[in-house]
Amino acid sequence: MLADGFIRFFIIHGRWIPIAKQGNSGYLTNDKIRFREVRLIDADGEMRGVVPIGVARQLAEEAELDLVLSNAQPDNPVCKIMDYGKHMFEQSKREREARKNQKTTEVKEVGLKLSTEEHDFSFKTRNACRFLEEGDRVKVNIRFRGREMTYTSQGYEVMKRFSEACSEVAVIDRPPRMEGRNMTMYLAPKKA
Repeated sequence: MLADGFIRFFIIHGRWIPIAKQGNSGYLTNDKIRFREVRLIDADGEMRGVVPIGVARQLAEEAELDLVLSNAQPDNPVCKIMDYGKHMFEQSKREREARKNQKTTEVKEVGLKLSTEEHDFSFKTRNACRFLEEGDRVKVNIRFRGREMTYTSQGYEVMKRFSEACSEVAVIDRPPRMEGRNMTMYLAPKKA
């Protein structure tokens, strides 16, 4: 079945042959395979050659395994005799393991003011450095209120001081720039 919900058809010997709807896994199994002849790979991984679909199903039943269509090309369909449930379990296990091992980066935000005191500034710098060491990006934000909009040049100085304080673990990903009443800058962790 295609992504848009239609059943896939193949022309075999001048006739349109519907290929059965595929399940969630994307593999056709046993009685759902609609080819006359298939290239068969047995449970040991050996090529058995091109055989009629009835013979392939019979061999799979004798081995008490499933017949799985692995290549649905109309001119060369390939089926394999395997334990389908075990195959799907191992595939989902590999996918879970791959998801577990991948690291997603988040964007942490640190807010500053033009009049941030030295203690608060060092505290926010320490937090930003910790975020960067964990592999996350940091968005540094200064919000200008009221008459502070006339002092945007001081905002650039605060941003420069902040980036220099974090320079051991960070590089500037996006330099400071004004976005409405906010000035933002992005820091990314240094690559080892």
